[in-house]
Order: sequence, then C-alpha cells, then structure tokens
Amino acid sequence: MAGSGSPPARTAAARSRSAATAPSIDINVPDFVDLDVTGDFDIDGVELYPGSQVTKVDVDATDRNGADKATVKLGFTSPAAPKKVADWMAAEFAKKSIEITRTGDTLAGKDKDGDDFTIRFGPDGANSKGEVLIVKS
Repeated sequence: MAGSGSPPARTAAARSRSAATAPSIDINVPDFVDLDVTGDFDIDGVELYPGSQVTKVDVDATDRNGADKATVKLGFTSPAAPKKVADWMAAEFAKKSIEITRTGDTLAGKDKDGDDFTIRFGPDGANSKGEVLIVKS
C-alpha cells in the first residue's frame, strides 16, 4: 500500500487452464521474501547439478472429487555439457537407491510417493538446459 511503510508486493498469478471450472489464484509475495527454488528443489534428496539455475516453474494442479492430479515443469540451466550433468544426476540417484532408466541424456523414474518424473538435458552452447517434469495422477 502506498504510504503505509510496507514493502511493495509482487503478484504471481496461477491460472487454471480451464477457467470455467476453477477460479484463479493470486498470491501476493512481499519483496522481503526470498524464494529460493533452486536451493529448495530436489527429488527424494537429489538436487540439480551444482551451479544449476531454475529458469521456469509451471504448476498445473487440480483436485476433483478427491482425485488430485498435478504436473510440475521446471526449466533449468546447468554449467556443464548434457552428458556430464546427466551422468552426475544418475550417480546421485544411484547413491539414494532410486531406480531410474536412462535414454541418452534423459532420466526417468518414480519418486518415493509414486509420482513419475523425467529429466531431459539438452545442449546450450558448452552448457546444458533442461526440463524436469513431475506428474502426479
């Protein structure tokens, strides 16, 4: 609020893909709140490759008649080539006894809650860019 001495707020809006069936949700986050998605993100204790930066977060969630479904897409960049990043993350999953499959530079598996995840890595110059996809159904 202007003149109230409160810090200005940023607004992040999450809108349902089907506006006719679900209301929109607006979240006001004060400037002093530090949201660290990169530092807080992991799949069963496996974090993104060191130095990675989250570039995009997209959440699509519904709860109809007690059946909740969610899809989370997380875009990121990493400071190493796709093969190196995929090798590192595959080794981290192995250390945690999390079974994954690997096709090229794509990792896939299920987390401890039974949600499917896929992590795709692609070239971005000498570095990588990628996407984490987590699907709960």
